Amino acid sequence: MRNLARKFGHPVAFVPNVALVQNASVIGDHGHMPAFLPVEELFRGRHFDREIIILCIRWYLSFKLSYRDLVRMMSERGIGLAHTTILRWVQHYTPEFVKRWQRYSRPVGGSWRCDETYIKVKGNWMYLYRAVDKAGKTVDFYLSRRRDVAAAKAFLRKAMREERRPTKITLDGYAASHRAVADLKETGELPKRVKVRSSKYLNNLIEQDHRRVKHRLGPMLGLKSFGTAAVVISGVELAEKIKKGQFKTGRLGGSQVTLPELWRAALTA
Repeated sequence: MRNLARKFGHPVAFVPNVALVQNASVIGDHGHMPAFLPVEELFRGRHFDREIIILCIRWYLSFKLSYRDLVRMMSERGIGLAHTTILRWVQHYTPEFVKRWQRYSRPVGGSWRCDETYIKVKGNWMYLYRAVDKAGKTVDFYLSRRRDVAAAKAFLRKAMREERRPTKITLDGYAASHRAVADLKETGELPKRVKVRSSKYLNNLIEQDHRRVKHRLGPMLGLKSFGTAAVVISGVELAEKIKKGQFKTGRLGGSQVTLPELWRAALTA
């Protein structure tokens, strides 16, 4: 890999493992946080300074910008980049950034609003399962090629693995989601005392929250593969959680530091 990078003058493209992206956890087998590489090692061998890399990734995930928009913005600052270079940075570093930020995650509430929406990946519609708590805090997401019982179960299992088990779940009227909850109760994965309800009014919260993510995905001009879509969405969800104040930032400097300083502290701490 290193030899290929030297030969072509840039890092070789990174192909993400979708299962790892969608099922990653920062807690190891023995309940301890895994050790992270020093940030210097994380960016070793890169042609550009790590501050430039982090800036491009942060702006791409946070704002309505395409890769080519970022190329023009960097060019005005005297930095020559190809849009494919930024694409590779986003795909390579976003999963690592998500794991590092997750160490400071605040717990969400127990009343979940769950729903799924549509996004287009390589010309085909995919299903994005998402949930927020009653305060609008993001619980989790899951990208699926299908909208069925198996996908709904996979989403709920992932959400419960990353967060506390819910006390209430609000769903739309889609039968597969209700069947998934019933099956998880039957197997004991979801406590039987969990209250399940259908309410269009209560689920307005998650439907409005979908717009935050879809609003950001719009300028991306189409996601080219299921794997790249899962990585980008995980990064967009991270940026939204930061905006919502879902991380314990006291150890990182709190409200007294700027957002770039907060990112720097989260990645290096």
